[in-house]
Amino acid sequence: MSRVLRSLRGSQPVARFQRCCGLFPADCAQKYVVKNYFYYYLFRFSAALGEEVFYITFLPFTYWNIDHSVSRRMIVIWSVVMYIGQVSKDLLKWPRPLSPPVVKLERRTDAEYGMPSTHAMAATAISFSFLSATTNHYKYPFELGLTGALLFSTLVCLSRLYTGMHTVLDVLGGALISAVLLVLVCPAWDSIDRVLLTSPLCPLLSLAVPLLLCYKYPKLDSYSPTRADTTTILGAGAGATVGFWLNNQYVAAASTSDGFRPGFPLLSGPMLVVVLARFLVGIGIILVTRQLAKSLVLGVLRYCYKFPMGDLEARRRLEVEVPYKFVTYSSVGFSATVIVPLLHQVLGLI
Repeated sequence: MSRVLRSLRGSQPVARFQRCCGLFPADCAQKYVVKNYFYYYLFRFSAALGEEVFYITFLPFTYWNIDHSVSRRMIVIWSVVMYIGQVSKDLLKWPRPLSPPVVKLERRTDAEYGMPSTHAMAATAISFSFLSATTNHYKYPFELGLTGALLFSTLVCLSRLYTGMHTVLDVLGGALISAVLLVLVCPAWDSIDRVLLTSPLCPLLSLAVPLLLCYKYPKLDSYSPTRADTTTILGAGAGATVGFWLNNQYVAAASTSDGFRPGFPLLSGPMLVVVLARFLVGIGIILVTRQLAKSLVLGVLRYCYKFPMGDLEARRRLEVEVPYKFVTYSSVGFSATVIVPLLHQVLGLI
């Protein structure tokens, strides 16, 4: 593994300097030397494509500006894949690579187990579900889409090796699990999509089932952020799914992937301004929603369970963490799919 990392980082030094390998310098004595800035920034950026900042921007952007049916597919598959990946980590309990000899460039996820890589799972699921959805819906060169999906997923997978967070087996396992799930789900997606949009039980089940899964998450001997991350993902997916159903029932009937369009619309100058405006308005609403929901839910939970504002241990307890994360991010998902499009319509951005 250390040979792979050295190879990826380059053998000729471009510049040398020492940094602590994590977000908390006091906790980390290991230093590392950047020998190739191109690889360093390329793979640090690629690693960010598997983080919350990417999910909270790209997935809503797709819903607001590209295609509702494509976004629905990516959000639902992403939620399912991430739940399977997170639970698999805590059931298998395979450790991450030892450091040293591997240099770890991230610290937050070091408390989690390694197998499978959920970055690899998410990158594979999102890129290839986007490819399969748009291939059925738009006319464009399949080779171009396949190249983009392969490039995106490969960069994210390699970034997990470069940052020292996973072994090759972790990454291959994650990508393979996502590939198998995509092969199973994609042929049946249109039927699944219709049920999600039309079933009267959809809102109830979309909230109840993910919430139950969060409460029944596998217990660990020591605290790990995997339950919180899983609850965040399932909450966002649940809120978005309820939003999809409401939009189809009361706003406008949603299209499935049965329709076929000649190609992606070309972005002229005025259209580019509208797309940017939709995105900025939407992200602003999402950030406000998240902050308001956090404050409100934490306030109620502090009142019920009598713990101070800065008590991190109390916020990690099951009865606090699950409702706090689930309600906050289901509000974000609902806001992204219902509130933001309504505001776009009021502002004349649709």
